[in-house]
Amino acid sequence: MQPEILAIPDVLVFAPRKFSDARGFFSETYNRDLFCSLGIRAEFVQDNHSRSEQAGTLRGLHFQTPPHAQAKIVRVLRGSILDVAVDLRRSSPTYGKHVKAIISVDEWNQIFIPEGFAHGFLTLESGTEVAYKTTSPYAPNHDAGLPWDDPDLAIDWGWAGELFLSDKDRAHKRFASFETPFS
Repeated sequence: MQPEILAIPDVLVFAPRKFSDARGFFSETYNRDLFCSLGIRAEFVQDNHSRSEQAGTLRGLHFQTPPHAQAKIVRVLRGSILDVAVDLRRSSPTYGKHVKAIISVDEWNQIFIPEGFAHGFLTLESGTEVAYKTTSPYAPNHDAGLPWDDPDLAIDWGWAGELFLSDKDRAHKRFASFETPFS
């Protein structure tokens, strides 16, 4: 498994091997030793699964603050997403910058997002299902986010149709007033 290095090199896209035959396929989607060989030494403690009925469902930009910050491995079980990660690490040369990648069941790829990043995704197909591992369980008192359409982040989601968002995702404070807790 050779990762694709994005413009922010700590965010990795990779495709696990897939073995197919007449019965279907088999794929090892996570192996701690293999991930360590890629430089991912995170200990994952929770798995999450979401389903979005409509194409154009936007979830994010989400993150958890320390000491409950989360790294994530995100993969698509059905459909496809535009996945976005925004660097929130104060000392990073890419602070406030973002990377994005198409993650899909057809490509059979995944994305690793380290701690210190806001994360969001836009479903590109109806009935899209996303599964992701996190390094910290959900901690409501440390749950935070940024607006998906913040002009200071200038994320081009490439979507012209109707967007479906939660009320929570419509109410995040802007990046200009954000004081990062990530060093």
